[in-house]
Amino acid sequence: MPKIEVYSTAVCPYCVAAKNFLKAKGLAWEEVRVDTDPAERDAMLARSGGRRTVPQIFINDQLVGGYDDLVAADRSGKLAQLLGEVA
Repeated sequence: MPKIEVYSTAVCPYCVAAKNFLKAKGLAWEEVRVDTDPAERDAMLARSGGRRTVPQIFINDQLVGGYDDLVAADRSGKLAQLLGEVA
């Protein structure tokens, strides 16, 4: 099972879209709220190379990016690779 982390806030429509996208794919994820924990926001900034927008999505500790990046990865086949679905 891939490790999927979604850094998000409570009022972010792209965060909701990303989580719905993952749910539709039958995938589970860990949500990390950066609006309630400043330490998690700092961790997100460090892990993402300074990206300040949410969501920031990681699969098996590899940065995918935001919602648009997630959809683009799905369309290109990169998402399947990250999830270990193809060799």
